[in-house]
Amino acid sequence: MLETLLETPTISLPYSYGFDDVALVPHLETLDPELCDLSWSLGDQTFDLPILGAAMDGVVDPRFAVELHRQGGLAVLNLEGLHGRYDEPIAIYRQISAAAPEDAPTLLQQLYESPIGERHVRRSVRAVKEAGARLAVSATPLNAEWLLGAAIEEGADVAVVQSTVTSSQHQSVSGKSLDLAAFCRQSPVPVIVGNTVAAEPAMALMEAGAAAVLVGVGPGAECTSREVLGIGMPQISATLEVGAARDAYQAATGRRVAIITDGGMRTSGDMVKALAAGADAVMLGAPLAQAREAPGLGFNWGMASFHGTLPRGTRINVGTTGSLTQILYGPATVNTGTQNLAGAIRTAMAVLGARTVRDLHRVRMIHAPAIKTEGKMHQLRGKL
Repeated sequence: MLETLLETPTISLPYSYGFDDVALVPHLETLDPELCDLSWSLGDQTFDLPILGAAMDGVVDPRFAVELHRQGGLAVLNLEGLHGRYDEPIAIYRQISAAAPEDAPTLLQQLYESPIGERHVRRSVRAVKEAGARLAVSATPLNAEWLLGAAIEEGADVAVVQSTVTSSQHQSVSGKSLDLAAFCRQSPVPVIVGNTVAAEPAMALMEAGAAAVLVGVGPGAECTSREVLGIGMPQISATLEVGAARDAYQAATGRRVAIITDGGMRTSGDMVKALAAGADAVMLGAPLAQAREAPGLGFNWGMASFHGTLPRGTRINVGTTGSLTQILYGPATVNTGTQNLAGAIRTAMAVLGARTVRDLHRVRMIHAPAIKTEGKMHQLRGKL
């Protein structure tokens, strides 16, 4: 028996790459930044900025959605969040921001026990549409049909079916599950579906009719799904794999599905790497929660933080670092890659010779674990 065990080949696991593991390599051509186009498309809609505001209550409320629209991005309002449960939750935001760290998980659970109300959903969407802004709205598969349906009736421009992991083949003990293909087919607006991190399930979501797929399980600063559930894949490898599935699907069908890397990006450099790995756009939580216009008052928390029996998120203090304009377009007052995100992405595209975001997909990417430490002795010393 022992001899048999010793003869068994060693099991090898494939390596997976995160943002700090890779670098992008310039090639023959460079451009003036003014020649670079940051726009991307979702269905028949085009957006000037490849940045979405995550469906987190600390990031997006109706007022923030309007402002992000004015800046060229797209905000995603969580219909199962505070604005789907309360008419005007300003006092609740203050309560969350004032809570002691040890009290925050229980407080969030209590606050989110209030039932979701269709009138709250409709009121929130109307507030954005009356201001002339485009809006994406998010719900979990269980509530997608009635919540997203109500929001679309009020003028929502994009529907997002989102959960920690969304599959095209969900089995339920209640017998109730979303027919994703039927929902996508019948929706009058583009449907974004997520989240996933692997090629085969992503391909199934595309075949079900998704206009875009969200990539990322547990990478966000506020999410603890990786610790609690042990699931996920580093974002570069996940984006590369889902991007390859997108390319194969487009080659076979002629239909292009957008890829949106969701979470885990701390700096503009991370965002450029996500786009180079195959993303058409990125979805941001904490980087946008730092804006003065964000509703979280310098705090942010994940969508699963308030789960009644198994919270998988944490409230984090991101601080307030500047206006949304400063974070997106500058002028930057820090050299950390957290302000003037659009300017940094455009500059990276210029030195990489990429005129469009799709051109970034062809940029050479290498495994470079020394990229953040090589020659950085004095910078690293300053961080100790």
